Amino acid sequence: MQAALNPFSPGSGLRPPALVGRERELEALEILVERTRRDLSSRGIVLSGLRGVGKTVLLNEMRNLAEEQGWFVVSLEARPDAAGASSIRRLLGRAVATQARTLARGKAVAATVKEALATITAFNVSLGASGVALGVERAEGRADSGDLEIDLPELVQDLCAALAERGSAFGLFIDEFQDLDSELMRALLVTQHQAGQRGWPFYIVAAGLPNLPRVLTDARSYAERLFDYRTVARLPSEQARAALVDPAGPLGLDFEDRALALLLEASGGYPYFLQEYGRAVWDAAPGPRATVDDARIAIETGLARLDDGFFRSRWDRATRSERRFMVAMATDGDGPSAVGDVARRLNIKATSLGPYRAGLISKGLVYPPEHGMIAYTVPGMDGFVDRHREDL
Repeated sequence: MQAALNPFSPGSGLRPPALVGRERELEALEILVERTRRDLSSRGIVLSGLRGVGKTVLLNEMRNLAEEQGWFVVSLEARPDAAGASSIRRLLGRAVATQARTLARGKAVAATVKEALATITAFNVSLGASGVALGVERAEGRADSGDLEIDLPELVQDLCAALAERGSAFGLFIDEFQDLDSELMRALLVTQHQAGQRGWPFYIVAAGLPNLPRVLTDARSYAERLFDYRTVARLPSEQARAALVDPAGPLGLDFEDRALALLLEASGGYPYFLQEYGRAVWDAAPGPRATVDDARIAIETGLARLDDGFFRSRWDRATRSERRFMVAMATDGDGPSAVGDVARRLNIKATSLGPYRAGLISKGLVYPPEHGMIAYTVPGMDGFVDRHREDL
């Protein structure tokens, strides 16, 4: 098949040619938009799941839907390091200010818009963010205290007053939400809480790892009631099949039943893996029908690409001691693993694992599904470890 026509697109956040199996999540956003239009209260949305299940793609699709409906939309991606904590504040302020410029277009600017612009300007000054002039003086004593739990609610309140007059809403879309520093996370949760109580059209729509719901609840106990929590998992067999067949068929590639079964088994139903194996089988098959031999070649090629990119990029983040921890987990397959068992395999006390466990969690490589347990955030990491034990 012609490489230039290959419909499959493995990559971080790249929309697959057939976005299947996520209809319920997209419907949740559509319902949120409609309830806001009718001035009905609702909750934000939190998506959680392993790496490779398409959370970022889904979050981007939700953001696009909100933009199409005229929402005031700001997108952020959190980072776990200290530099990320300072930069995301500036990015937040700049993104809000940039988007706010659209509110001031036209000859007559409403008083609520002018007030919102003044508050945004004050907020940015307090954050040290600059570069986006809104043509107003900053508000005095509004969103400028330097305390995010005071300033963010004030910013959102004034902005939402202007948006409500236009039948719009403020949607803050955050990827890797679990990586936000605790101060900003608490402030956002406080703001979402106040928005729900006071009827401000402000909604956080966020994505993160499986431990995200617990992280949010630890930050604020009422977080469990702030959001519509949705687990994003691998695709069931029929939807996984559609992810391969639907894009390839119209372009002239069909599959032998056995070839398709091999590809689906190798992918495990994970959307990212489906894209990787889809790309490989397209390149391997002369067409118009992918055979078992084509599928086997594709699986070998796709797995090598996953090892070199998807798995290796994450493995390389870990220190030598953290890697030993992950190798010890591989005995349990995809897991989860009991922390005590990992300690026994490493011949050290369970209490001594704390720093390594914490380091791996902060890097997004493992997560605690429950007390005393640990699991990979990357599906198939155990297989990577087994395939590369000699060079790890």
